[in-house]
Amino acid sequence: MTLDEYFVLAVKQLVIQDRIPFAVLVPDEDEPNVVTRRAMVAGEAKELGLIPDNSPVFTDVAAMMAYLDQNDEF
Repeated sequence: MTLDEYFVLAVKQLVIQDRIPFAVLVPDEDEPNVVTRRAMVAGEAKELGLIPDNSPVFTDVAAMMAYLDQNDEF
């Protein structure tokens, strides 16, 4: 079967089944690492008001870019 034939077959099955015609497997290493997990917990705590949200707010892209240019930590 050629790649083109598979593509036609897959698209037909997509239409018939109303879903992709194969299982999507997600590897185990997609778990957030320690740094990402801490950022997620901090974000949720800020949403819940458990810790103050001192994140800067911008009204336009130019102001945001100027802030990022001044702060090398990003």
